[in-house]
Amino acid sequence: MREFIELMREAGEVTDIDQPVDIRFEAPKMAAKTDKLLFFHNVAGDNAVMNVTATRTALSLALGIKESEIVHSLSIMECGGRVIEEKDLKMKKADLSSIPVMTHFPKDAGPYITSGIVFSRYGDIENASIHRMLVLDNDHVAARLVEGRHTHTLLKRALAEGKELPVAVAIGVHPAVTFASCSRVAWGDELAFAATLLGGEIGVQRCSNGVLVPDAEIVLEGYIGSARHAEGPFVDITGTYDIVRNEPVIRFTGMNIAKDPIYHGILPGGNEHKLLMGAPYEPKIYHAVAGVTEVKNVSLTRGGCGYLHAVIQIRKNTEGDAKNAIMAAFAAHTSLKHVVVVDDDIDIFNPVDVEFAIATRVRGDKDLMVITGARGSSLDPCRLENGTNVKIGLDATMEMGRETKFVRAGW
Repeated sequence: MREFIELMREAGEVTDIDQPVDIRFEAPKMAAKTDKLLFFHNVAGDNAVMNVTATRTALSLALGIKESEIVHSLSIMECGGRVIEEKDLKMKKADLSSIPVMTHFPKDAGPYITSGIVFSRYGDIENASIHRMLVLDNDHVAARLVEGRHTHTLLKRALAEGKELPVAVAIGVHPAVTFASCSRVAWGDELAFAATLLGGEIGVQRCSNGVLVPDAEIVLEGYIGSARHAEGPFVDITGTYDIVRNEPVIRFTGMNIAKDPIYHGILPGGNEHKLLMGAPYEPKIYHAVAGVTEVKNVSLTRGGCGYLHAVIQIRKNTEGDAKNAIMAAFAAHTSLKHVVVVDDDIDIFNPVDVEFAIATRVRGDKDLMVITGARGSSLDPCRLENGTNVKIGLDATMEMGRETKFVRAGW
């Protein structure tokens, strides 16, 4: 992560904060006002960074892919990197009070670790994914494990056999590793995908509980058993509060920290959160739409919380391609709520340009698709109690054969 911070500094994308900053609300509030990487040199006496990858420019630098080519490149990238075990990681007693875990909003249940990648290992499978973690005391957290996701599934397997699930939480890793842990790759392929993103290989270290972790500023090792604790309220991707649930407790048995460590905090509902939630789905949508028409690019928009709204740029070959693209997108990312399909003369990263396409190329009686009773995102506040919602697709493309009517003046 330190190498990446220096890369961002060279690009003029880092703001250094030297004055003392409070970990309760103050640092998060500062991060909410900018997309620059903020390097706090005195957060409760420690170093911390926020907004590490809050923009597509930062993501481009992290992945080593041109900004305009990120989605296409990831859609065809194969997961074949080498994971190289380098050494065993030495641990000392876990003490969460020694790291600057932040409290982000006034109604939060407490301080939350938001960038921690949970590496879990059971049998021959090692999984990696980000889970929010409410700090309970110096060596326990309550982690939100979404039912049916891989960490939750591995925990169920372990508990069914009367065992605990070994885990290690890595904080402060290269952002390519963070991105890989958020990506929808095959079961247990996150480290191999991170290796691919980093140029072909990644070094890992073995914790005393057998879990492998990459280079990180802070590593916490421990176990998840049957104990549960109330988790929440917590601000999620929509900027609204998620409900309180009883979630599994992680018991930390050791920690390893770098010299003068840099803590990484992700602002809940902030632009880094949105990018990490949504950007990994864009290649999946791109690949699905490519199966029905010529797709040029995909964006999950900031205004759509980086997760619920997609704008898809296509080049139509036949009338009806846009509606097929809409259906393919909904199938690829089931949490999508609204999809807009535009022609390749529209800049999908410019909301004014997208609105122009809607204003001038949409007729509500023929270009609007409404799908009722579909499964909706659990993060959407207007989803019904039974889990369903209404999805809308909008064909904002020019009618074929009448393109001259839509040509914009220019030089």
